[in-house]
Amino acid sequence: FIFSRPSQIVSLFIKYLSSNELLIHTLVSTYEVVIGLVLGTSLGLLIAIILYEFPILAKIFDPFLIVFNALPKTALAPILIIWVGANIKGIVVVSISISLVITVINALNAFNNIDSEKIKLFKTFEANKLQILRYLILPATLNDILNIIRINIGMSWVGVIVGEFIVSKEGIGYLIMYGSQVFKMGLVMMGVLVLGVLSFLMYEIVNIIEKLWK
Repeated sequence: FIFSRPSQIVSLFIKYLSSNELLIHTLVSTYEVVIGLVLGTSLGLLIAIILYEFPILAKIFDPFLIVFNALPKTALAPILIIWVGANIKGIVVVSISISLVITVINALNAFNNIDSEKIKLFKTFEANKLQILRYLILPATLNDILNIIRINIGMSWVGVIVGEFIVSKEGIGYLIMYGSQVFKMGLVMMGVLVLGVLSFLMYEIVNIIEKLWK
């Protein structure tokens, strides 16, 4: 009753897979996660770059970043969905809100840890801020950025699943919520296992990109 049976999970998986229902739910959730991951990471890196280039802004916004990072974004999900809309936009915004602040804080910390002597060397050769950013800071922090993406994969999935719990009628989160409401623990566990596999595959894609880059 609590964990279901492996045989029941497998039979449900085959049933949902043969009817293409599982494929639809998987594609919906993956689409939302990819959008949330790309936008959350990109916006976070952009904000981190701006704060790095303007230290005064970084000092002003530092307390706000700390407060926003401490806020339980999943608890704010209903508010965000009401603001944006009870649709895919709302779910994606919840996903972005969870990964955005984490990206800004970690990326800004990575930028600030760049060897100051290297920056002085670039300035000696009259490199401007854009050249320093392009040829020194971003290449030097590539591993940090990839680690941020790895973290954001999990954060994006959390945001999407929470959003689907609240408003969606499709997606892995919907399957898990529906299964728990009708006490079909096999369906819940199947959703959780599919979620774990999808997260692992996305994580491995980042690892492959890192190996190809090197």
